[in-house]
Amino acid sequence: MNIIDSNEVVKKLINNNKMVLVYFGSKTCGVCSAMKPKVEEVLKIYPKIRSIQVDVEKSMQVSATYDIFTIPAILVFIEGKETIREARYISMQDIERKISRYYDLIFE
Repeated sequence: MNIIDSNEVVKKLINNNKMVLVYFGSKTCGVCSAMKPKVEEVLKIYPKIRSIQVDVEKSMQVSATYDIFTIPAILVFIEGKETIREARYISMQDIERKISRYYDLIFE
């Protein structure tokens, strides 16, 4: 996942791609460090999803724009609209199931 620190870049990616996963985390967050590889594993299953990471400590403005109050947080945008939002206690099985349903509708 590429680390993005600009609202403009995030908005452009969301608006120019059918499906985008935005992962909000921090290097100092132990849960975030454990969660990131799991998110990357799910993304390998769905290669057409564009994914980016936002470091909340370095990009507070981006975090504020998307109302991120706790980390880790995962937002999935489909055709420019926020469709999935999970934060703090994230079940990767639930995320994968939700992503799968939309992915099949959009890409297959």
